[in-house]
Amino acid sequence: MTDETYDQVEKERGTVKTLRETKPGETVTVTKLNGAGALKRRIMDMGITKGCTIFVRKVAPLGDPVEITIRGYELSLRKEDAQMVEVS
Repeated sequence: MTDETYDQVEKERGTVKTLRETKPGETVTVTKLNGAGALKRRIMDMGITKGCTIFVRKVAPLGDPVEITIRGYELSLRKEDAQMVEVS
């Protein structure tokens, strides 16, 4: 099974979790970055790369923004950006 096929099966099962769905106080590991081009590059420039650990500090009442701690600094992400980061 190819990676793309595996990813599609996981999405259909609903087992893929994104940073947007992560609750405050959880620590997660990045498994995949979705998106392409400049948007993906911007997320990577913020330090969010495959395999890094993220601690979710706060989520605003309406879900935007998500405040995280990554690589020793604090970062706020829009929910659209957080949706592109798959975690486990």
